[in-house]
Amino acid sequence: MSKHDRWSKLLELLAAEGRLDVDAAATALDVSPATIRRDLDELAEQQMLVRTRGGAVAHGVSYELPLRYKSSRHASEKQRIAAAVAEMIAEGDVVGLNGGTTTTEVARALALRTGGGGERRRRDPADASVPLFTVVTNALNIAGELAVRPRVKIVVTGGVARPQTYELVGPLTVGVLNEVVLDVAVLGVDGVDPQLGLMTHQEDEASISRLFAERARRVIVVTDSSKMGRRAFARICGLDRVDVLVTDSALPTGTRDRLTEAGIKVHAV
Repeated sequence: MSKHDRWSKLLELLAAEGRLDVDAAATALDVSPATIRRDLDELAEQQMLVRTRGGAVAHGVSYELPLRYKSSRHASEKQRIAAAVAEMIAEGDVVGLNGGTTTTEVARALALRTGGGGERRRRDPADASVPLFTVVTNALNIAGELAVRPRVKIVVTGGVARPQTYELVGPLTVGVLNEVVLDVAVLGVDGVDPQLGLMTHQEDEASISRLFAERARRVIVVTDSSKMGRRAFARICGLDRVDVLVTDSALPTGTRDRLTEAGIKVHAV
């Protein structure tokens, strides 16, 4: 197992349990305790955890796993979700994307779209000067991936970059979003609570995601089923603001029924 894979697994265990024991982690990863100690020391130097006697604990009450270590979690589910969402977006739409692994997959699925059919607006495929989509995003990694796609127009908000998620936040981000109108906002979240609604770990990201929702005619939430019923620190908005929720087929029937009763169209793929 490579160092990157070990770190990814250690951070996943830490996100799930809140603390790590060296011997237990060594058993789980099938490596020596000395290797785990070195890994924890290096992760602590990067301020990704706090070392304790015999192990490590997460920073704060609600631990946020950095994006580069979350990309492999539920990867196949996220790709199916992204493909389904891409089919819901019409050519010519202005699409808002916040940051996250699932919205990154949505961006990739949109980039692969070649057009035509259904409710989409028909355009001359030979006219490469006309963008198929306009994407407004505060995520630097999404902007970087789509910037090389000639049929996708990219609008990047200003703001201060958060290294954990590559998202731009702050007054500059708000200023740009207040000047645009979106056909659809596709939002990734860290939790969906039946009472509190959509949630994320950071209050500054929550306020930007809330603004994406306010500027959009339609809101699509993308999340794997592991986040259903989960709370995080900051509230984005209530479920009444959500039009469509796209998740994986592991969504419990009872949860799906409650969302449907709340007026949300649920697609479990």
